[in-house]
Amino acid sequence: MIRAGLLFVLLSLSAAAGAQEVTTIVPIAGTILGPTRIVWHTDVELVNESSLPNDVAIELATSPDSLPVSFTMSPGEVQRYGDIVSQLFGLETALSPLRITSRRPLRVRANAYAIRGTEASPLQPIPSYANETWFPIRVLDGLAFSDSFRTNVGLVNFSDHDADFVLALQRIPGRDLAVTRVRVSGGSVVHTSVQSLFPLITKGEGFSVVVETLERKTHVYASVIENSDNGAKFIVPRIGSR
Repeated sequence: MIRAGLLFVLLSLSAAAGAQEVTTIVPIAGTILGPTRIVWHTDVELVNESSLPNDVAIELATSPDSLPVSFTMSPGEVQRYGDIVSQLFGLETALSPLRITSRRPLRVRANAYAIRGTEASPLQPIPSYANETWFPIRVLDGLAFSDSFRTNVGLVNFSDHDADFVLALQRIPGRDLAVTRVRVSGGSVVHTSVQSLFPLITKGEGFSVVVETLERKTHVYASVIENSDNGAKFIVPRIGSR
């Protein structure tokens, strides 16, 4: 029903516009409890830089508990959600990529941040991307797991069937320190620590994870988080080879 509802909205937008809609993906967004009782939130800003109204539909793409939300933005209008999961979708907790479909191009800014008590971490910018970005081998660089840093890795499967991912941990390109395989169900995301993926590697910095999958409707990302203040750096994958 969720996908059918979204399809109806998108077809309506496309028919009204007389042109193909624009799709933008925010790789991950959520309100989720982290370690040491911190709560992660996602701040999202939408800007209609067009001189015309812009019909917009937003979906938590892998969250079965949410329905797409649609609205029209006036020319030059700015919509900002400090906690998009709660403010726009009315959910207490969720973790999912955002799929944003609009009649015309839309500027999208997203940031993750952590709250513990009255303290907030520095904003972590999350780059958005166009819908089609698949490559069979993608590499996440600059990863760390130590007393100072921790790393989370995300595997996203937008398809309607299971997808297999093969992950290789490397310090030197082409030399695998450890290899693991992860199956991700259709329409879901696996967001986990790099230590959980490679439990025999206990500490280190400057690592890369090479991710291979034949499923086109997938995306990968990582986030390196500083333990002292929960400041984080979002890692965008680069195209890789074997």
